[in-house]
Amino acid sequence: MKNLKGVLALVAVVVLISTSFYAMQRAFQPQPQWLQGQIEARQYQISSKVAGRLEQLHVRRGDQVSAGELLYRIDSPELEARFNQAQAGVSAADAMREEADAGARKQQIQAAYDDWQRAQAAQDLAEATYERIQALFDEGVMSRQKRDEAYAQFQAAQHQSSAANALYEMAQEGARSETRQAAQGQADAAKAQLAEVKAVLEDMQIRAPRSGEISQVLLHQGELVPQGFPVMTLIDMEDAWALFQVREDRLAGLEEGKTLSLYLPALDQSHDFTVAYRAVQGEFATWRATESGKDYDLRTFEVELRPTAPIAGLRAGMTVLFEAP
Repeated sequence: MKNLKGVLALVAVVVLISTSFYAMQRAFQPQPQWLQGQIEARQYQISSKVAGRLEQLHVRRGDQVSAGELLYRIDSPELEARFNQAQAGVSAADAMREEADAGARKQQIQAAYDDWQRAQAAQDLAEATYERIQALFDEGVMSRQKRDEAYAQFQAAQHQSSAANALYEMAQEGARSETRQAAQGQADAAKAQLAEVKAVLEDMQIRAPRSGEISQVLLHQGELVPQGFPVMTLIDMEDAWALFQVREDRLAGLEEGKTLSLYLPALDQSHDFTVAYRAVQGEFATWRATESGKDYDLRTFEVELRPTAPIAGLRAGMTVLFEAP
């Protein structure tokens, strides 16, 4: 009995010594250093260049949308009035251009021709009258005053006939080239203004710039939308990455292009990520003094890692862990 107690005491001492040795060994062994980051994803603020009232809202928070899908529509009576005004301006400018290209109407040309013929007839009559009076003057029957009056009437009739002929030829030629060019320029300017209003009207129909998920809806149907105000946020999980804030003494093993296995607690899975980007943070970032006695501080770097393959169930904001070497 006495020997048994001695053996048990010896075993207890051995166990105590072994446990103490194991605890001391574990205490002096380096512990794993876990770096914590989070999943980020590309976000798009969906806004419009047009101010108005939110007339139709086709999506809700959490909806999956495809590129080009209609998200919402803005109503703006003022812009529609501008569009109608621009259309009327194009019609008026086209009519003026067509009038300049077509020249004078047939009735105007005919009237100018008739005026010329009437002036020509008056010229012929004045010429014949002058010739008769000149003959009588040569015979001494008619006075010089009468002959001079007949000559003046003949000259006036000639000038009237020449002016009527010029008006007739101008009516035949139509508008001047400068007038036609000016009319064409006004028509082009009116069409450009209409195209501008059309482009703004198309921006009243807001569509998804790419596929993704609606993460936020800030305004609702019937509310006023200021110009450029983001109505909703689109998040693209196909463009996601893991973001870490790493002190520079722990950057070893995080070289750009290196592939690492990161753990996602929310999915209880590990996936491969590739280091894509490293950059020092600004002066406001965390600094820490060294503990080795050297006189310098440690800066904080931003490290971005992108998944090597799509990850099902990945969400922005998830925690991601990496065991630093």
